[in-house]
Amino acid sequence: MKKSVLFFALAAIAAASAAQAEVDVSVRIGTPPPPQHRVIVSSPPSVYFEAAPLFIAPSRLGFYVGVDTPYDIIFDSDYFYLYYSNSWHRSSHHNGPWVEVPYRNLPPGIRKHRIEQIRSYRDREYRVYRTDRDHYRGRHFRPDRERKEEMKQERRYEKEEWKDERRRDKEEWKDEKRRDKEDRKEEKRDRKQHGHGRD
Repeated sequence: MKKSVLFFALAAIAAASAAQAEVDVSVRIGTPPPPQHRVIVSSPPSVYFEAAPLFIAPSRLGFYVGVDTPYDIIFDSDYFYLYYSNSWHRSSHHNGPWVEVPYRNLPPGIRKHRIEQIRSYRDREYRVYRTDRDHYRGRHFRPDRERKEEMKQERRYEKEEWKDERRRDKEEWKDEKRRDKEDRKEEKRDRKQHGHGRD
């Protein structure tokens, strides 16, 4: 009797072990593979503004930030900087082409602030601008318009230079004419004096 109880107990343990083994096997089959490290190579963004964005310069930042645009764009040290897809890009024009720039190569003023701070200061300053647009005293510009103004000023300056040059030429011509006239008078006097001396 003891042998048969022992036999049944061993059989039950073996069956339980077999059942456990099956459970273990099914669990292992169902587990996902270990995570793979993916390398993502980002291409330069093709960001294009149909109209040049307005840039304002919040005093706490010390550089220009684009407003009313879905992109984080900054103008500093003669370059435009775009924060896009968790990385920074640089271009000499607000419409690119954009080149990725390492964080350490950003101007110190930009590096000094987290992107969240930049957005916060930008939004606050933009509210001030919108409230009092006609009398806004802060620094602001729009790139294309700014270039047109520069070109207008250059043309104005060139026109003034041309006018000044004509004025100088005219005065020189008058001076020359006056000197010629005086020279002729002097020659005439000399001739009269020499003519009188002969008599």
